[in-house]
Amino acid sequence: MKKATTGSIVLLLALLSLQDFVRFALALPPSESNQDEEQSATTRPLEQDKEHFEEVHCSRERSRTAWNILEEHLLPFVEKENYQVSTKCRLHPNNDLYRDQEQHKIHFDINHWQCGYCRKSFRAEKFLDKHFDNRHYDLLNVSHGKCLADLCGALHCDLKMDIKSRKSKCKPAAAARNKHLCESLADTCFPINEGPSASRLHELFLHQFCGAHSCTEKQKPFSRGAERQPGIFYMASSILILMLLPIFYVIVYLHRRESRNGIEVLRRITKSGRKSKPL
Repeated sequence: MKKATTGSIVLLLALLSLQDFVRFALALPPSESNQDEEQSATTRPLEQDKEHFEEVHCSRERSRTAWNILEEHLLPFVEKENYQVSTKCRLHPNNDLYRDQEQHKIHFDINHWQCGYCRKSFRAEKFLDKHFDNRHYDLLNVSHGKCLADLCGALHCDLKMDIKSRKSKCKPAAAARNKHLCESLADTCFPINEGPSASRLHELFLHQFCGAHSCTEKQKPFSRGAERQPGIFYMASSILILMLLPIFYVIVYLHRRESRNGIEVLRRITKSGRKSKPL
């Protein structure tokens, strides 16, 4: 009877120890490897709400690449011409499905991204993209014709995303299809009957994007180059140079003054050391 009682006590103590261990384990903060799993778990209750919204079939990455191409190889020329692109143009910012979300990305550091809607932080941009898809999908305007990725064929997105695509064999049918899309964008966005600025931008768009859609011609994409506005790095470099210039001139001035003082000392020594001639 005593042995049975002792065994029961030991078993009870073991169960209590196991219970305490489980409580301790649950009290520990989640590790970095489990943060993604925890994040995906917190989004599961939203799946039922997502059913009430239209499913999005638009690549965020390709849309971002298309916008970067426009920002580098087209928009600076448009701003230089002071031309207002019509909202009917598919290249207009309002016709980019993800433009508002991209503008709500706050990038502090290489490993620090923040959501501009709810201020939640993430270690990488891809996690912030997933956060937008899971938490802020209701902010997307999924109207027809707002997927900028659909224009990637005309804008040469593959060339920007993958360098190996330059060596891929050209397909005449695909090149003709992309050229037709490209020329229709030029006609819609920059009608030549709207004045000199529109006419110049129409010609520029054809040279920048459309002329390279051919398997016979040797014209390369973005032949007119890019006209980026001075960036933060350029401005910081200019400020640094302006700050260092006075210091440089002070050093040159001090060096020249020391050199003059040295010459004067040598002259005094030469005069004092010179012997007087005998009479």
